[in-house]
Amino acid sequence: MTAIESTALVVAVTVALFAWNRLPVVVVAIGAALSLWALEVVTIEQALAGFGDRAVLFVASLFIVSAALEKTGVTAWAGQLLISRAGESRSRLLVIIMAASGCLTALISGGGAVAALMPVVVMAAIRLRQSPAQLLMPLAFAAHAGANILLTGAPKNILVSEALEDSGLPGFGFAEFALVGVPLLAGTMLIILLLGRRLLPEQSRARLPADFSRHAQTLVEHYGLTDGFFHLRVRASSPSIGLPAAELDLRRHGSVELVSALAGASSRPLGAAAIREGDYLLVRGEGDAVARLCAEQHLAPRDETADATGDAAGALLNERTGLAEVVIPPRSGLIGQALHPGMTTESGDLIVLAVQRGGLDLDPGSPALQAGDTILVKGSWKALDLRLADPDVLVVNSPDLVRRQAVPMGAGAGVAIAALSALVVLLATGIVPPAVAALICALGLIGAGILSVEEAYRAIHWTTIILIGAMMPLSVAMVQSGAADLVASHLVALTGGGGPIVFLAGLFLLTACLGQIMSNTATTMLVIPIAMAAATSMGVSPRPILMSLCIAGAASFMTPIATSTNLMVMGPGGYAFGDYWKLGLPLMIWFFVMAVFYVPLVWRF
Repeated sequence: MTAIESTALVVAVTVALFAWNRLPVVVVAIGAALSLWALEVVTIEQALAGFGDRAVLFVASLFIVSAALEKTGVTAWAGQLLISRAGESRSRLLVIIMAASGCLTALISGGGAVAALMPVVVMAAIRLRQSPAQLLMPLAFAAHAGANILLTGAPKNILVSEALEDSGLPGFGFAEFALVGVPLLAGTMLIILLLGRRLLPEQSRARLPADFSRHAQTLVEHYGLTDGFFHLRVRASSPSIGLPAAELDLRRHGSVELVSALAGASSRPLGAAAIREGDYLLVRGEGDAVARLCAEQHLAPRDETADATGDAAGALLNERTGLAEVVIPPRSGLIGQALHPGMTTESGDLIVLAVQRGGLDLDPGSPALQAGDTILVKGSWKALDLRLADPDVLVVNSPDLVRRQAVPMGAGAGVAIAALSALVVLLATGIVPPAVAALICALGLIGAGILSVEEAYRAIHWTTIILIGAMMPLSVAMVQSGAADLVASHLVALTGGGGPIVFLAGLFLLTACLGQIMSNTATTMLVIPIAMAAATSMGVSPRPILMSLCIAGAASFMTPIATSTNLMVMGPGGYAFGDYWKLGLPLMIWFFVMAVFYVPLVWRF
């Protein structure tokens, strides 16, 4: 077989296997790359070069930045803001998501916009009991439309503008794309609002995390912690200074109970150490009694709304401290040990708030633990992460997952926002290549301690990374074998004599079809010479032809392998290969109408 025939065979088999959906997508993608090498269409270096490509590094780094935003609570804050704006309306939620995606893509890139917004959208879906499958594909498709709003929206925009300049004509202005990009985005949003519910999967195939937004309140109610909890800061004039916590006598204040004394800097229990200025007393009781205690002992509530109001959930779970529920497993070393509320654990940095057996508080007269008992502990987030890895207990809900959802704008949020802002600026200004910008921000987050190296590895969606890297040789083969040139030459022969409108229609179909299996950038680079040559032969301006080409390059809706943004939402959305074309087809038609009939009205031939 010739190289063209071999490439066509591999493309056909690959698409068929993706649509069949019986083999793992990574197996099909890697198999395609190796097949091209076996058929001698590409070299072994070209077959494997995709895994070191800058696009792969760019997307991998974006996953790390996204994980940092989620871990520090920026995602939780953004999700709460999104939910408050959307209310219970699915349509309003979709409009906000798609508008944000389109506008952010115009400034940076589709990959950056989707990476930043994807965890927010998943969280909003969970909170509002919506299927993420109904929201994530619209997020990606809106990014495709938003890429046509500004010059910085996608590399293809710059390519067509440079092509005009190389021919001696003025390039497209920075905001000139908005003349077509804004209507494209508006039409995309309208189509998704009208058809999305019927054309998108009702349920996600992906396993979704639980909703921990009201986790603290649930635990407070379950364990009967109805009295208010207060963090009281010890002032310089307090008579409690110098006394061990065990010697504090709060009985004269009636309903006030000392749970623990905490060091001001670390929030660790003081144990037998003397109380100092700036330390905190965690007390439980009625608000009036606590107010009298503050007046007599010269104490002040910590500067948190929850502490000031006595909201137990807010006082127990906040930026500094959290709650965790653990179960005593069979053969645990804790079986038989006495444990009661108010005690600290052996490590000294966790406080026991409640102990239950069979849903009832453990009898104080018989506090020995048995298998199946549940314990509610409180401590700093770092202490919870460290101590609950003990095999003597089973953690009901991971403190890390709880913190990500329940604590908006937690520790490190400022650093994560600064990293995201730096990424946006670097991408928008083009000071460094996109891959370098994303790597700088990802490394900065790891260096600042926001994420560990292991957490960064876990944050990367490796299926997406492998798919992107493994599918790149297919794009190389299309160009190198001459298959793409052959298709393009036939297009010019078929449509060149029918006038510019007919040519635009054929150009759109060629570009859009190639764009389902090749990158937008590679497709645009391939078709630009054809478009310029056709404009010269027909004696028309190349501006509408190149703008139409730019729109066609963004119409990559039909397959998940068409763009990195499509691939990024595939895993979290639980989409199959065949889910994309259902909504992608009406959007493709809309892009066709805009490229063929609207563009010549704005940019005359």
